[in-house]
Amino acid sequence: MLGVHYAVTANQEHALIAADDDAVGELIEDLEESWSDDKLKVDTDKAWDAIHRSLGDGTLDPDGAGYPLSHTVLGGRHLHEGYLVVYVRAAETRDVAAALLDVDRGWLRRRFDAIEDPDYLGALDDADFEYTWDNFVDVRAFYQRAAAAGRAVVFTAM
Repeated sequence: MLGVHYAVTANQEHALIAADDDAVGELIEDLEESWSDDKLKVDTDKAWDAIHRSLGDGTLDPDGAGYPLSHTVLGGRHLHEGYLVVYVRAAETRDVAAALLDVDRGWLRRRFDAIEDPDYLGALDDADFEYTWDNFVDVRAFYQRAAAAGRAVVFTAM
């Protein structure tokens, strides 16, 4: 599954929160097709998995990390039954952005190296870490921009 974070507008946020499961899917499709602001979007390809695991307890448990790091990828309100659509309020976005500033390469590497979950499909080698780190740096910068814009964040993986 390929991951994408969007810093959504207030109108997009309200529509997603009010929508039922089918409507959420349609809204996400519309969002993907019409998105034009690359500064308020970040693609993480498959690295979202290792990023979440490294920030938390090595699993994909949405609560596997303490708040606010848990809300970087999978923590937050899940809006769809069939695939990942995770909503983080604007206030939480600010908290995540601040917490991510404290994550350095060495800390993330130690957490990455501690992943032991047999469900993780990555190689857990140096190249896999570099891929994870590069995407993490992009996610961290994205959260800074989203927080500065006062936006909520929606993570999707399909």
